[in-house]
Amino acid sequence: MTLPPFEFASDHAMVRVRGAREHNLKDVDVDIPRNALVVFTGISGSGKSSLAFGTLFAEAQRRYLESIAPYARRLIAQVGAPQVDSIEGLPPAVALRQQRGTPGVRSSVASVAALSTPLRMLYSRAGRYPGHQSMLYAEDFSPHTPQGACPHCQGQGRTYAVTEASMVPDDTLSIRQRAVAAWPGAWQGQNLRDILTTLGHDVDVPWRELPQALRDWILFTDEQPTVPVYPGLDAAQVQEAIRRGQPPGYMGTFSSARRHVLHTFANSPSAMMKKRVAQYLVATPCPVCHGKRLKPEALAVTFAGHDIASLSRLPLTTLAELLTPAAEGRLGEGEELDGAGAPGQRRAAASTHHTAAPDVHRTAWLSEEKVLAAQRLAGELRKRVLALVSLGLGYLSLDRSTPTLSPGELQRLRLAGQLASHLFGVVYVLDEPSAGLHPADGEALLTALQDLKAAGNSLFVVEHDVATMRRADWLVDVGPAAGEQGGEVLYSGPPEGLAEVERSITRRYLLARPAPDALSRRTPRQPQDWLRLEGVARNNLRGLDVSFALDCMNAVTGVSGSGKSSLVSQALLELVAAHLGQPLPGTPDDEADAAEDALAADASISQGGAAGRITAGAGHIRRLVPIDQRPIGRTPRSNLATYTGLFDAVRKLFAATPMARERGYDAGQFSFNVPKGRCEVCEGAGSVSVELLFMPSVYAPCPACHGARYSTDTLQVLWQGLSIADVLHLTVDAACEVFARQPQILRPLAVLQAIGLGYLRLGQPATQLSGGEAQRIKLATELQRPQQRGGTLYVLDEPTTGLHPADVDRLLVQLDGLVTGGNTVVLVEHDMRVVAACDWVIDIGPGAGAAGGRIVAEGPPAAVAAAADSRTAPYLARALAGR
Repeated sequence: MTLPPFEFASDHAMVRVRGAREHNLKDVDVDIPRNALVVFTGISGSGKSSLAFGTLFAEAQRRYLESIAPYARRLIAQVGAPQVDSIEGLPPAVALRQQRGTPGVRSSVASVAALSTPLRMLYSRAGRYPGHQSMLYAEDFSPHTPQGACPHCQGQGRTYAVTEASMVPDDTLSIRQRAVAAWPGAWQGQNLRDILTTLGHDVDVPWRELPQALRDWILFTDEQPTVPVYPGLDAAQVQEAIRRGQPPGYMGTFSSARRHVLHTFANSPSAMMKKRVAQYLVATPCPVCHGKRLKPEALAVTFAGHDIASLSRLPLTTLAELLTPAAEGRLGEGEELDGAGAPGQRRAAASTHHTAAPDVHRTAWLSEEKVLAAQRLAGELRKRVLALVSLGLGYLSLDRSTPTLSPGELQRLRLAGQLASHLFGVVYVLDEPSAGLHPADGEALLTALQDLKAAGNSLFVVEHDVATMRRADWLVDVGPAAGEQGGEVLYSGPPEGLAEVERSITRRYLLARPAPDALSRRTPRQPQDWLRLEGVARNNLRGLDVSFALDCMNAVTGVSGSGKSSLVSQALLELVAAHLGQPLPGTPDDEADAAEDALAADASISQGGAAGRITAGAGHIRRLVPIDQRPIGRTPRSNLATYTGLFDAVRKLFAATPMARERGYDAGQFSFNVPKGRCEVCEGAGSVSVELLFMPSVYAPCPACHGARYSTDTLQVLWQGLSIADVLHLTVDAACEVFARQPQILRPLAVLQAIGLGYLRLGQPATQLSGGEAQRIKLATELQRPQQRGGTLYVLDEPTTGLHPADVDRLLVQLDGLVTGGNTVVLVEHDMRVVAACDWVIDIGPGAGAAGGRIVAEGPPAAVAAAADSRTAPYLARALAGR
């Protein structure tokens, strides 16, 4: 797409920033044009997000919040005032960030894209009702309301039950050997076993040999007898103690396994406990709503031959076609799309006859009011759906659960909502909108951004994608390096002007493509063996057979929604983990919806026919390491130093100092999570909450330790002139110098530095890290381990997300080193420079959703680049050519 040249803004159409000092910004002065596509560039940690989000958006939000009532202000999550002298000419701003957390299972494409309400209104006002049924309101078509939810399953679409097989997975074990796996562990489980002993049951007989009536009672009874418990005594000794009148240890109350599972799942405040018992529940489709979650009256209403649940399962491209006749007012007498949703096909309503004039003798369903309502509502809905399709999301369905979406897909859903809002004069601040996008999908994104600009808005985009940089009207390059070596605006102007800025690292990638060692190796490794998967079925994958090259670097490519993550992050991980007999690492136990998400995933797998098996190569894999972008911790108490383990060695150094030995301090004294060394006022948090009557609570540095987290006595202990708080404040780069003679500490620091994280501080809270930073910290933690003998399978899903091209080069060198060490690396990747550096490429497609899910091309990068049917091929060919 050829764009008209950008007309430079006059002085009064500029945003003027003076004295910006947020985070690492060094008293920055910069002028940025409005009504333009402005891209903020710079390596990771340079300060570009501090300028775009931390300064410009934060100030726009602050000004808006100051205009509303104080009571309303306290209900809105807000950022503090940015450190800046002045900003002039700043319009209202809307931020579209990459979503770091995982949305709940109840959230869907329809809810995120604000399509739920208009869809329910369409069915309420323009749906076809069965005879004698009165009109329903929009709330009646929602499974999340009491009016609409199926009364049998309460709107979940599934019913949950427990079976003997689910609660007793191994019936060769005895009760003492924990045959009843669904019972709690530790003391609670022992308590239940002791109660059975008191009741006279043999807990040492294999479960399968117990009478069926007894097994049913233990698992399913609602009785809760309370009996004396004699811990440590066998059945005979218990009966003798009762006969003698010996006082029991305590009185215990029995609870069946079913009662424990259902009560814990429904009432426990602990997501970890709910997730534990969820594994013993068996989910089956609701027999009343058949998984559609709505009451029968709502499902009886149809539009274009579909009830609202089946319509929500259609791909968005199909939905847009289905809505077209109604949106254009072309539904006449007896006209309705058939059950398959094929446009233009009619069937006569039972109460009418065929006629040549479709606008005569309308039925009650096609009354004038309903035709007008259908046209208005379907037109608005179709417009919003087409906005999603234009952003490359046509393969999604409205009922797709958001936990299954990538951060890039979520951000594009929100962007589509802004396209439909018709706002004017707004600054949109976007966080890497190209993240997770195939280059072919990037064209649609750029078109959408240009549409927002043409509507009279400004776009401030933090971006690493070189193609987006080249299409920008204006570049703001921040750097030159990361952390304390960054924070300067090196350039602000049209993209071509960056060529004159020698200090800019971005300049080298915008104008040419330097090749590090990993990229200069143009001859791919020759695979010597293969890991073969057959019959893989996940989501849109149907019986796929695929082979990954062992001891090589593999890339799985394809347009967004083609099935890459289904193959790698689901099927490959699940099958290899099952072969190794290990649970999948990295599964979060503390998310609010963890248990329900797990059950929903199990249900979707069962409905989608999850299948597959490893037929060759499994013997070459001794270890599986998935490295994803989940946070390394969910509270500020988790940080870079604690996650990598280097803080243990640091604390031992402080404990070995003369002052610490004299005072009797051990390593625990230097942990801010242990009472004896931390500040008593903030309990090691470093900050305290300040309650304001009509304003939101704010966090201020602790008045006792001033943010240091430790007690005064602890801070008096110095190592090389530094307190323990001083060490946590060091950047990785600075710490490498401080601990140069401490190999145990230097080793993880050097890996973090080599992978491009030298700008992070050792005590930086996990909650302040991006998904890409978290992924690289996990990789660095893995790389610092003592050298393995090989045989490890590393699986990474889009590891270049959030990385500047210079940081991508560093990452590639590390990944290449893993393969050189005799390991296998599998990447899901959209960055064609990375794909060009791999040994084996598997291209999935050719399209998204139902149009994808098969292997289009596979082989060395050059072979895939020559594939005629591959949408990846032309972009890979350019990368191989160095363009």
